[in-house]
Amino acid sequence: MTDHDVSKRKVLAIVTNYGVEQDELFVPLDHLRGWGAQVDVAAVTTDEIETLVGDKDAGKTLRPDLALSDADPAGYDLLLVPGGTLNADTLRLQEPATRIVRAFTDSGRPVAAICHGPWVLVEAGAVAGKRLTSYASLQTDIRNAGGDWTDEEVVTDDAGGWRLITSRNPGDLDAFVREIDEAITA
Repeated sequence: MTDHDVSKRKVLAIVTNYGVEQDELFVPLDHLRGWGAQVDVAAVTTDEIETLVGDKDAGKTLRPDLALSDADPAGYDLLLVPGGTLNADTLRLQEPATRIVRAFTDSGRPVAAICHGPWVLVEAGAVAGKRLTSYASLQTDIRNAGGDWTDEEVVTDDAGGWRLITSRNPGDLDAFVREIDEAITA
């Protein structure tokens, strides 16, 4: 990306329709949209997305812009993968989600995943040789998939020809969004 005009940037967020961690979706979404980027949210279906707070309490709802199966990753500059245990566990089983991840990584475009979000990257075979962080319970899965897991608020890794931005949990959102900003204006 050479044009630094954020209003020309398109971000794709991929989620399921239930269980995405509210702030891990809404904080980057609202920030990027407020900054002028176009952000589309793709879910398993076009039914309403029901977020959770702390994996248990009902959060905000949101109507997705499109279904995962209809998302064309070629039209986007950055992929956002929010967490939430239920969301991430279900998302990694969705073939369109793993296909989207591979399309981004194969083309060298950045991926930003937080908390349990890296599970879909593990499933897509995208963490081998990458240094990353996540919710602590994913560290064995990441290491078994060839990734180098570390416990830091945000990790940015450019190995393999594409940028991976990861964070551990909603408490790391400021650092996570800061790294997304840098990637989208690079």
